[in-house]
Amino acid sequence: MATRAKTEAKPADPRGKIVDALMKLAGECRFEDISIRDICNEAGVTLAEFRDSFPSKGAILAGFSRRVDRAVLSQEGDEMADESPRERLFDVLMRRLEAMAPYRDGLREANAWLRREPVAALAMNQIVLGSMRFMLEAANIELDDGAAGAIKLQGLALAWARIVGVWLDDDDPGLSKTMAELDRELTRGERVVAGVDRLNGLTTPFRALVQAAFDARRRRADPRRGRAAAKDADVVGADRGDEEPAA
Repeated sequence: MATRAKTEAKPADPRGKIVDALMKLAGECRFEDISIRDICNEAGVTLAEFRDSFPSKGAILAGFSRRVDRAVLSQEGDEMADESPRERLFDVLMRRLEAMAPYRDGLREANAWLRREPVAALAMNQIVLGSMRFMLEAANIELDDGAAGAIKLQGLALAWARIVGVWLDDDDPGLSKTMAELDRELTRGERVVAGVDRLNGLTTPFRALVQAAFDARRRRADPRRGRAAAKDADVVGADRGDEEPAA
């Protein structure tokens, strides 16, 4: 009975085991050469459990990114309260690299695979955008709504890709090259943000005029709106007609 119970025991966390398995295998061979069966064997899960957890190898990378998100977001940020926004973001991104450190070999190959697969890279970009949004939240930095916020977020995602590229090849235990690159990217990002804010300020009146023209055109295209407006005008006129004329 004991042997049977051991055989039928289910992994406590199939998703976590699958992520660990892919990272381990990616550190040993090309990403393209890793099959789903290989991952299942390494993780000790069935194909059914794999299918319930992830639809593809690329989705496992997304799951890994969410694991790192959680590791960073679970840390208290009270010690950053007195820091500037730049310093807070620097600390948060360094925490992210620290959480990724045990998987560096696998990430090196996964990163190379994404460069070889543009479609997968585009899909992964969406995952990174979500992660960077939460990194800004962790740094207590508010992101603008609309196009300006989207541009800033994409800029941070691209900067993060460059930072990771340097980090993967940084053999210094103190990560001097990585921190220098992170500092450069944040400096560059501050200039980009300032430019986006200036552009956004210049285009705000133009966007208001466009919106007003669009609203006017929509009212002309809808006769019901015109009749309603005329009716409102008649009512207002009638109300005014009841008043005594000014002396």
